[in-house]
Amino acid sequence: MEETLRIERDAAHKAASRRKKRKEIGEGIRIGTGTVVLLVISVAFLIPIILTITNSFMSASEISANYGSVFATTQSGGKVFISKTVTLKFIPDMVSFAQYGSVLFRSPEYLLKFWNSVIYVVPIVLFQLFVAMLASYGFARYRGKIRGIIFFSYVILVLMPYQVTLVPNFLVSNYLGITGTRWAIWLPGIFSPFAVYLLTKFIRRIPSSVFEAAQIDGAGEWQMFSRICVPLCRSGIFSVAILLFIDFWNMVEQPLILLPDEELHPLSVFLSKINSGEISLAFAVAVIYMIPPLLLFLYGEDYLVEGITYQGGIKG
Repeated sequence: MEETLRIERDAAHKAASRRKKRKEIGEGIRIGTGTVVLLVISVAFLIPIILTITNSFMSASEISANYGSVFATTQSGGKVFISKTVTLKFIPDMVSFAQYGSVLFRSPEYLLKFWNSVIYVVPIVLFQLFVAMLASYGFARYRGKIRGIIFFSYVILVLMPYQVTLVPNFLVSNYLGITGTRWAIWLPGIFSPFAVYLLTKFIRRIPSSVFEAAQIDGAGEWQMFSRICVPLCRSGIFSVAILLFIDFWNMVEQPLILLPDEELHPLSVFLSKINSGEISLAFAVAVIYMIPPLLLFLYGEDYLVEGITYQGGIKG
């Protein structure tokens, strides 16, 4: 009898070991497959960036030989049919810094457009966050039909693409007499509803008991906003700031419609109008243009992840 029980226990143990081993093998296969798929996707996303960086160190003649047929135009201004295969080169035949020298020293208009981008984006991000935090605090703390209607209108505006509201923005700017000035870019950007919507949802995750405890201790609305809401929403503010910076850093339609003077255009407009005579400079300008959002993302990556996964409350 004991021998039979021992044999059954051994058989059950071996069966459990086989199931565990099969499960571990299956889990390893799933992890390996997922890793390979994510690696392929990552490489696909990185190839354009790598090409841009490496091609910025190519000479103008080498870039024209590789990509000239893509940007070539006919005498009437039409595009030329590409009859040959375009060469994608990751390693230049000879490293050249001539493009960076032209952009940084011999062509100051590119740096002027770069600083135009900074002048537009930094005030928009800072002031939009300030306005959005105040509005979001009000939407999250107080309930009512009027508040619900106003917040619903914000949601509708967020769902609309900017191209839909571009004509009304132009008409309002023209009525105010700010068309052709930097205010035509600043004002619509500062009062954009995107940050208000996100931060309102973020503030609502803070337990109401936190505000009630502060009220019992005698805190006013401004103290609750500045000492409770803002610190708890720090990761959300950084997340929204990164998204706003990238969004307005790449704006093209607004300057084209609202700023007839090309001297006021940001660098993103130049990158959208590359022609055959500026291919070699375009790669160097694109690399310089990528640096601020890349540095901002690397600095605020942890805040961005925390802002997405945050569920509210006070950390222990």
